[in-house]
Amino acid sequence: MSLHPPRPRRAPGRLPVLLAAATTGALVAGLATPAQARPDTPAPLGSVARTAGDARYAPGPCPRTADPVPALETARCGTLTVPEDRSRPKGRKITLAVAIVPAATRRPAPDPIVWFAGGPGDDAISEIPLALNGDLNRDRDLVFMSQRGTYSAVPELTCPNIDAFNARALGLVSNAPSTGRLHVQATRVCRDRVARQGARRSAYDDIESSADYDALRRALGLKRWNVFGISYGTHLALNYMRLHPRGIRSVGIDGVLPPSIAGGAVTWKAAREGFDGLFAACAEQPDCDARYPRLKATFLRLVRELEARPITTTVTVPVHPEPVKVVLDGGALVTWLTSATHVAAGVPRSIDELAHGDPQRIAEQLAGGRLSPQAMGRVAHGLLYGIFCSQWTPYESEADVIRGGRRAFPSFPRSMLANAPQLAWLHDDCRAWDVPAAPPSIRDVTRSDIPTLLLSGGFDAQTAPSNGAYAARTLSRSTAVTVPYVAHVVFADSRCAQTITTSFFTTPNRPNIRCLARVQPPRFEIAP
Repeated sequence: MSLHPPRPRRAPGRLPVLLAAATTGALVAGLATPAQARPDTPAPLGSVARTAGDARYAPGPCPRTADPVPALETARCGTLTVPEDRSRPKGRKITLAVAIVPAATRRPAPDPIVWFAGGPGDDAISEIPLALNGDLNRDRDLVFMSQRGTYSAVPELTCPNIDAFNARALGLVSNAPSTGRLHVQATRVCRDRVARQGARRSAYDDIESSADYDALRRALGLKRWNVFGISYGTHLALNYMRLHPRGIRSVGIDGVLPPSIAGGAVTWKAAREGFDGLFAACAEQPDCDARYPRLKATFLRLVRELEARPITTTVTVPVHPEPVKVVLDGGALVTWLTSATHVAAGVPRSIDELAHGDPQRIAEQLAGGRLSPQAMGRVAHGLLYGIFCSQWTPYESEADVIRGGRRAFPSFPRSMLANAPQLAWLHDDCRAWDVPAAPPSIRDVTRSDIPTLLLSGGFDAQTAPSNGAYAARTLSRSTAVTVPYVAHVVFADSRCAQTITTSFFTTPNRPNIRCLARVQPPRFEIAP
């Protein structure tokens, strides 16, 4: 039920502790300065302990990660200690892991880029490879901090029982009331786990996280920095711009989810826009259109038929030794396509095979995603529910979600519409999570003159491509770009998007978008 794109990760392990920069600073203290060095050279970013208000940054070991992150071997790491609840400044403290990856150049720009992770609930440290694969550290240091509750923070508010239930739900009818009851039961178990850790559930939201990042900037001694957020990180970035605008040079956001409209209705809209983009691309290719005519109509028909009469199959996937039961109903088919836009080339063939009685490819992809080790124990559900249940559900009714589903997919049966893609049983879950609503201002639009790049993908079925233009309306110095034929988080998959992003941070008012004219559609698989 999170909005992040899948990212490859492996089992937990502690990486080597490398504090070269900080150690060097300690060893040379009091020694004569070499003739060629300047005595006023600043210490490397992140190598000095500093207090900023109620926050304390201290250099230290690099954090544990679920998968190896080679860049941590040369990173400067530490922790930021902050109040869990700033309305209770003498209350409990929490610690957030920080990693600073040096720029690739010897003379980096003075204003680094801070990375806002997806989710809600993904750990920023684990997304370092994604940032480096896009050359984001070409001429700036990169700052990564685990948001409160995430994998490398203390406390860590992951709930593996929810991940296990999501895997078990492969064999359940998606929209059956009995499935909903089991879903909420898993949420209650998570809630009780978080309570046993002593965490204050209402303190895990955008308001506190935004204050954490402002504290980090000040504790690192930075007058200004740049922000880059993906998926849910765009939601946080827009609130951060509104709540703590000081010290922000520029903001890039990719896979835009504006807090003012976040919820089930816009998620239905995202699915419609992403699906339509993919179906249109197939229709525009003569080979695809000839082999898979009326693909959109076929998909919509299958959703209706499977919701009325689900089919059950058994598959085997490399990540699981035993056969897996998969129930394919209308909700499961929509869930599948929401993610399958990332592997768009095979989508028409998979839909066609299902239409001719073969559900195996779709069932295998669903099972592979849910049973992957990367889907287990990584997401901080304590943060996820904290945001959804204080910032979303109090300001969007179940009737609003149903109306949004009906607008996007008028032919879908009503049994499906309350459970928007990625957000199944959300209102029921939030009643169990039981946190107060955030202030109504949390739904305010962000109005700002901070230079902002808004990136969207033409196949993005998780955050609507049109969200970028919506958010840009109140950002007076913004550039909104849709990269065609790419799914959610274009920076991950598009060299053009990476080029636009790096050029933006060099010249925020004039990003280089010429590569858009050369983007090509995928070559869809054509079955014999």
